[in-house]
Amino acid sequence: MDAGQAPRNRGQRALQQRNARRANQHFMARTSDVINSIARNSPARLALIVFALIIIIFTILLELPAATTFGRSAPLVDAFFTATSAVCVTGLVTVDTALYWSGFGQFIIMIGMAIGGLGVMTLASILGMAVSRRIGLTQKFLAANETKSRLGEVGSLVKTVVIVSLSAQIVLFFVLIPFFHDKGDSLLGALWHSLFMAVSIFNNGGFVIMPEGLTPYVGSWSLVIPIIFGTFVGAIGFPVVMDMSRNIRRPDKWNLTTKLTLVTYFVIFAISAVSIGLLEWWNPATFGDLSVGERIAASLLHAADARSSGLSTIDIAQMNQTTWFTLDILMFIGGGSASTAGGIKVTTLAVLVLAVLAEARGDRDTEAFGKRLPAEVLRLAIAAVLMGAVLVGFGTLALLQMTDFELSQILFEVISAFGTCGLSTGITAALPESAKWVLIILMFAGRTGTMTLAAALALRARRRVIRLPEERPIIG
Repeated sequence: MDAGQAPRNRGQRALQQRNARRANQHFMARTSDVINSIARNSPARLALIVFALIIIIFTILLELPAATTFGRSAPLVDAFFTATSAVCVTGLVTVDTALYWSGFGQFIIMIGMAIGGLGVMTLASILGMAVSRRIGLTQKFLAANETKSRLGEVGSLVKTVVIVSLSAQIVLFFVLIPFFHDKGDSLLGALWHSLFMAVSIFNNGGFVIMPEGLTPYVGSWSLVIPIIFGTFVGAIGFPVVMDMSRNIRRPDKWNLTTKLTLVTYFVIFAISAVSIGLLEWWNPATFGDLSVGERIAASLLHAADARSSGLSTIDIAQMNQTTWFTLDILMFIGGGSASTAGGIKVTTLAVLVLAVLAEARGDRDTEAFGKRLPAEVLRLAIAAVLMGAVLVGFGTLALLQMTDFELSQILFEVISAFGTCGLSTGITAALPESAKWVLIILMFAGRTGTMTLAAALALRARRRVIRLPEERPIIG
């Protein structure tokens, strides 16, 4: 080799490395610009993209042979369904979580619930804050879209999300350890069951890894109470928790969202607990053979979980069809906005009820707690309910065409998927593959939100210089 050849080769390699670094930096800069542009112009669309990518990643992880107990890759539809159910914190399953998935697979499901419950966009803000010690404008747009908050509040809201999420799950974890240990689990088994269930309860995930499920614990208040309270904290919404924590001694200072959420949530909880108890009290297949205390515990638990977490101590398949329809309504309503729950949200229902009452009284404005609701809020509520009803309607028609199950079973399954609840009459595993894909779409749409989905597909607001003349059609 020529004496000058080696230095020249080293110089060429150094030049190639510099060019590669510049190309990589240019690519990263262009990618960042594209993401920032989407975040500014359509954060909802970016939310859907990121959420879909997260689901795909968890599907790949569940496809690994190590994720199953038999050491082979799971069928794609089952892995994708489980990943979607975990990230969308639903809890519907096509295979037995305790028997089909290995410890590694169950750990992946638990992480999926934690990420889905926290909110992918909120998680992006947390990561951005951890790296840069502050939240950038792009992250604020993303988190504001996820949590329905104003940009100026995103920093405080993200901190609230972290504190509330970690605190609630840590408390649930330590509360559940003695319960599972007293029920016969080894210390290691109690720790694992407590950790998984703490994540599942708070994030309203609905997954259970005990082979016998929760049925043996139907009358165990030491489990029922943590589930009810953990579900409540996760389901009322992070903005509500933040507002309550800021004004914990001054409830009169709570904003309208907090007041509407809490009042509506507890009114529905009370009505549904009484309704479920009365409908199932003498059913020999469910409440009939239980003691009075166990019946009360089951009624309270299902009143709380039917709108969000989907954890059940009773075989749903054995309930009366009137109870199924009651649960359908509860699952469709869901929990609070920007929470781990799905559905159309309790504030949406509250706005519609207030509008009906205002119309019945002949009031010009819709009012609540000394405040007047803007007309656009009512339009958004109507749109959310209508879009939810359309999704449920098309999903029900699709599954009726694909299967031979009864309408009551199909409707229950479809609403459970849309409301990301996870309760089931037991037909999920028996559905054909095409029907499972329909439920996957419903879970995704239900978790990302009907209004987020609409905003991602089209521009939500149009500026019009000319307004058409007004004319009132006949209604009713």
